[in-house]
Amino acid sequence: MTVVALLVLDGIPGPQLTVPGALLGAVAYAGEARAPYELRICADPGFRATAGPGPLGLAAPTGLDGLDGAETVVVGGYRGFREEPPAAVLDALRAAAGRGCRIGAVGTGAFALAATGLLDGRRATTDWRHTGELAVRRPRVEVAPGTEIVADGPFLTSAGVLGGKDLWLRLIEEDHGEPVGREADRRLFLRLPGAGGAPRVTGTSADGAGEGGLGPTLRWMEAGLHRPLTLAEIAAHAGVGVRTLNRRFGSATGLSPLQYLLRVRIERAQQLLERGDLPVEHIAARTGLGTPANLRHHFQRLNGTTPGVYRAAFRSMVAMFTQDGEAARDGAFAPDSPDSPDDRDSPDDRDAPEDRESREDRSSTGRRGSPPPGGGPPDVRPAK
Repeated sequence: MTVVALLVLDGIPGPQLTVPGALLGAVAYAGEARAPYELRICADPGFRATAGPGPLGLAAPTGLDGLDGAETVVVGGYRGFREEPPAAVLDALRAAAGRGCRIGAVGTGAFALAATGLLDGRRATTDWRHTGELAVRRPRVEVAPGTEIVADGPFLTSAGVLGGKDLWLRLIEEDHGEPVGREADRRLFLRLPGAGGAPRVTGTSADGAGEGGLGPTLRWMEAGLHRPLTLAEIAAHAGVGVRTLNRRFGSATGLSPLQYLLRVRIERAQQLLERGDLPVEHIAARTGLGTPANLRHHFQRLNGTTPGVYRAAFRSMVAMFTQDGEAARDGAFAPDSPDSPDDRDSPDDRDAPEDRESREDRSSTGRRGSPPPGGGPPDVRPAK
């Protein structure tokens, strides 16, 4: 279990206390079974309450001694960042760095981390409103204004967007990969449909270990999504017959090979819609779905929305929490717009027939448009 310590100073913004547990807990439900994080809330002895409005007085489970044994230490933002932090806080952070800990700072928490001297000669950022002040107070730190997150060696600093989710997602991505971080973000903040509902293989077969491991075949399928893969080709790559392949896929994923392939195609389409401006025609080609009509048909059936609405919703959500909000909104269509270019039929692909994957997928679920199963509550264990 990875131990993460959140160092709380007086006047920490309330969301910075709740966001870490929510995101770290979501990791256990972001695809594969993973050991949960242990999140320790460690308060400086001078901690009294969170920042306003509506300050809350809290009793933290541990003090500065809770940093001992943590692999990662994160300093939250705090009200008194213009004052010198307590000597005990600085000593605890220097000791953590001496043990080789990964150390992060959210928002104005960078002022405390910079006060240790650990950021001297390194790049860092902070709350965008205070980057100039950090540069003046700590001239040995190379402050990167307007940057959401900066990583320099074992140190990460962030602007503190939405309770510090920028930094916490970066930590999750470093530990488990970008897809897991993206899925945790989607579950808790974006409230968009899950990534096509594609379950991930767990256990030894996911790594291709043991007899008949599916790992190499799954990776081969995902690398060749742009090609029209057939059941016979998948079975040939796995080195088994079609009946054996169906049985192994069902055991590992709960789906047939073609059902799994369809969900991975839709997951890739979501990623392309989120991270670029590719026309829907190009996305359909890159994901192996062929035509825009076929992409829209399966996207709507599995996610309950269209590619155009999905892209607009994603951009609107991102725009709420980034400095580039206006740029992100430029050209974006309202979610209820009937004229989004991603959702218009071209003359030659209206009324596209369903393909075999569609029929097989619906027959296994018994209904159209059913959402992927949701996860349970976050599994963040309190420190003992």
